[in-house]
Amino acid sequence: IEKDEIIVANMSCNSSRTVGMRPEIIENLKLQNPDLLFFGGDQTYRHTEHTAGWIEFGLQFRDIIRDRPTVCIPDDHDVGHGNVWGENGKKSVTPGDADGGYRYPVEYVNQVQRQQSWNLPDPVDPAPVDRGIGVYFTRMTVGGVDFAILEDRKFKTGPDGKIPKMGPRPDHINDPKYDPKTIDLPNLQLLGIRQEKFLQNWGQDWTGAQMKCVLSQTAFCGAVHMHGGRNSRLLADLDCNGWPQTPRNKALELIRKAWAVHLCGDQHLAVTVKHGIKDFGDGPYSFTGPALVNTIYGRWWHPLDEKAGPNPVKGSPLPWTGDFLDGLGNKISMMAYANPEDITDEKKRSDGYGIARFNKKSRTITFECWPRFSDVRMGDKAQFPGWPIKVAMDANDGRKVVGYLPEIVFEEGVNGVVQVVEEKTGEVLYTVRTQGGKFSPRVYAEGKYTVKVGKDKPDAQTVKELGPMPASNTGQKKIKITL
Repeated sequence: IEKDEIIVANMSCNSSRTVGMRPEIIENLKLQNPDLLFFGGDQTYRHTEHTAGWIEFGLQFRDIIRDRPTVCIPDDHDVGHGNVWGENGKKSVTPGDADGGYRYPVEYVNQVQRQQSWNLPDPVDPAPVDRGIGVYFTRMTVGGVDFAILEDRKFKTGPDGKIPKMGPRPDHINDPKYDPKTIDLPNLQLLGIRQEKFLQNWGQDWTGAQMKCVLSQTAFCGAVHMHGGRNSRLLADLDCNGWPQTPRNKALELIRKAWAVHLCGDQHLAVTVKHGIKDFGDGPYSFTGPALVNTIYGRWWHPLDEKAGPNPVKGSPLPWTGDFLDGLGNKISMMAYANPEDITDEKKRSDGYGIARFNKKSRTITFECWPRFSDVRMGDKAQFPGWPIKVAMDANDGRKVVGYLPEIVFEEGVNGVVQVVEEKTGEVLYTVRTQGGKFSPRVYAEGKYTVKVGKDKPDAQTVKELGPMPASNTGQKKIKITL
């Protein structure tokens, strides 16, 4: 696709309680003309009749699916669960499935996955998990944007029996004395070792790519206070990927190394956040899209003190933006949220979908959030309040810059790939495609650094023992590279 801007539709949670077609969504999408459709899960809620639900979904969205690339990845309701912690494919044996694994037979799980993901590129690591359940995590490039497609449920540990129970369910915490550190235990998995390795390799390979994005089912935080109803407040919900916290941070570090954003769904509450790992704002941006049809489960962002956090979004029409700790102790900066006004009114319960615009020329990503019954011809005023949100690609690495290494200048204006490695630890700080034939590598601590460069991977030339200079000296020292 030869165009400066690649448009991705971010959709999920298509309630089967509301039968029939989705004309208002289809007509808007036709006008917006996305280059890629991403359905992040819960395409159907027909728990034991997936084929019927899949056909129903196809009929509802065929007029937009038929003529553009589409990514569908199943989530919990697609495989017949309320929530799912796949735990490497084991069998779940407890009500609610919080012990980890899958409730229904392997053949059924594989059928769901095959129906929804058959059109994706081959999995990067095709070995099945326990009991022969297949995998589909992979990558695909559309118009110069490289998408990592993850399975953020399949390897995740179930909480029941692994952590102390501190609420009415093993996955719900409402004990006011609870300490988030007590559930961040060793050996708990989120993406799993195989997908972490995939993300590490993906972040260092820019073949055919100018920008990067991660697609998965749910959010790497718990950006929700009320679950199911206005009087149902939880401290923490372990269905989200804010838990386990240590592998959550690992996943975000890997995403940050590629200056990538994250798109997902599942939460029934649209939010845009900037993740914090060690400090507020030092991680990537994430956009959790709203539920396409939100008749299953309402959720709200509603801080108990009803106050904005530090560093609120300037000029936002929303009262509760800024820096917060979620119920799991994770740092998040809330940029925007779309609370349901009235969960009983289909036009006020925050149904809708997201749009992400990847502008390769300006290296920016714009998040848009559209109500189901909006008219996109009315422009931005028809979006949910707080959107659109425009972010720079390099802002997905928000660590504090202490200096810059000598400027890398590629001969003949080649936009090569640059990787920066901290020599003391061997840590790869980031690997990115340059723009304009030159790049001033930024670093976040004093010390010595190695810079690796190449055409699509950092495998052509290496320069060692480079030290940072202040921003005022940026560009005074240059390293010329011929590829």
